[in-house]
Amino acid sequence: MTGPTRRRVLGSLAAGGASLALPAMVRAGAGSARVVIVGGGFGGATAARYLKRHAPQLQVTLIEPAPRFHTCPFSNLYLAGLRSWDSLGHGFEGLRGAGIDVIHARADDVDASRRTLRLSTGQTLGWDRLVLSPGVDMRWDALPGYDEAAALLAPHAWKAGLQTQLLRRQMEAMADGGSFVMVIPDNPFRCPPGPYERAAMVAHYFKQHKPRSKILLLDAKDNFSKKGLFLQGWKALYGDMIEWVGLADDGRVTRVDAKALTVETAFGQVHKAAVLNVIPPQKAGFIAERAGVVDASGWVPVKAESFETRQVAGIYALGDATLAAPMPKSAFVANTQAKLAAATIAADLLGRAPPAAFYANTCYSLIGPGYGISVAGVYRAEDGRIIEVPGSGGVSPSDAEAAFRADEAAYGASWYAAICTDTWGA
Repeated sequence: MTGPTRRRVLGSLAAGGASLALPAMVRAGAGSARVVIVGGGFGGATAARYLKRHAPQLQVTLIEPAPRFHTCPFSNLYLAGLRSWDSLGHGFEGLRGAGIDVIHARADDVDASRRTLRLSTGQTLGWDRLVLSPGVDMRWDALPGYDEAAALLAPHAWKAGLQTQLLRRQMEAMADGGSFVMVIPDNPFRCPPGPYERAAMVAHYFKQHKPRSKILLLDAKDNFSKKGLFLQGWKALYGDMIEWVGLADDGRVTRVDAKALTVETAFGQVHKAAVLNVIPPQKAGFIAERAGVVDASGWVPVKAESFETRQVAGIYALGDATLAAPMPKSAFVANTQAKLAAATIAADLLGRAPPAAFYANTCYSLIGPGYGISVAGVYRAEDGRIIEVPGSGGVSPSDAEAAFRADEAAYGASWYAAICTDTWGA
């Protein structure tokens, strides 16, 4: 795909397929249909906004426990001291202003046969279409010694919130010269480049405040997203502060002792930490299992053309909870999946032809102030599968000059501001 063509595709996706939102799509009676969406993040909130744009007469209800949604993207910058906690929080006033009913409650159960959703408040909602964007839950039984209680001592911080703030406090309390140990799972998991950006942001904080400290990354795989660029950037900015150990060199952790702040690897080596950050294996959020839409992998298989779940008709799934390879589990992906699903649901309820299924991903990672890298890709549905459009993707060049890296850092900040506005409104 040529550069101009790729930009046109990405531009169209970023605009949300505005041509699909023409008033001609709305017909009498559309308001009788109700779409309920679970999850107020980049997938769910975007789906709610774009459903209302495509078919304003639809009854759209969004279920999200938190009155303010704090994002995982840019939470690593909070650890580095480059972002305030408040800057990561986003409210739902814009969605309410668009005519969306926002209910702050937990979704507890789904009855697919009756098409109902039960909330933690005891309220039961009926739905004509249900959209699930629940993010991830931790597999507490996957790593011996690591459970919810252990996470209070060795935080995962893989859901933005109290865990992120706890990890930051532990970093602040750590003595200079201490060891920050991070445990990284095998694929798939939320935000593939996230652990490696986190390593850089922790290193930035240590370089400013605890320069004798070390960071050890114990990884259950030998390759990761933007690996060459991360290794290059770590070396350039932080020297030998960061050590990465892959699977082949005994990087897979098999046991955690959160009280002792130690981990044991497959070959029996024990590592002691001053701060222990354990990112465990993950699965689709709880409500997806209650809806009966997960498979043996713990994730939700979806139809490539629509993101309707393969197990239950009328239920759609978005974002990190889905099996959608080769697309990664990223905020940009959730946002573009949501736009396609919203257009598809509106077309279905209004008796229109479904849109062509194109998706995109762009992920910026910050290695240090003024030093950014990125990966991008465009995807489409073909013969029931999701495929990457040949020639559409790529990563930042390894031989880029400092000005290029600075531009990518600025693009990343602009991307975050734009996608948050697109998702929750001004």
